[in-house]
Amino acid sequence: MGKKRIIKKSAGGVNRELKSRALSRAPKKKVAEGILHICATYNNTLVSFTDVGGNVLTWSSAGALGFKGTRKSTPYAASKVSELIAEQAKMMGVRKVGVIVKGIGAGRESAIRSFALKGFDISYVKDATPLPHNGPRPKKPRRV
Repeated sequence: MGKKRIIKKSAGGVNRELKSRALSRAPKKKVAEGILHICATYNNTLVSFTDVGGNVLTWSSAGALGFKGTRKSTPYAASKVSELIAEQAKMMGVRKVGVIVKGIGAGRESAIRSFALKGFDISYVKDATPLPHNGPRPKKPRRV
């Protein structure tokens, strides 16, 4: 039968191969300003960068960087995703950015902060979280 091989992974964090592959896929398009869309859910954080018209130029998520399970929804994972998108935006020549945040996950603020630390001029931050106006009809009371 032979010995079983044990492969040790790093203690968590960004998978370097996935990050380098994501940076190599950066579009060659030159854009002066754009919109950063952050979707922070309870399970994951998705960050996409669009031009002013809304056409997606690049995107990534915590799961795409190698975070698994409950680590995908952490503020650390959200900041790493945002840093990756910021590097790709720098390659495109972006200077001015608007931010639209959607969702109530843990990575909302950390994604914005890590993007701002990369030296972008953030013109506005807009919250686009969907709110129910009244919702569906409630269930009938239970009869015992």
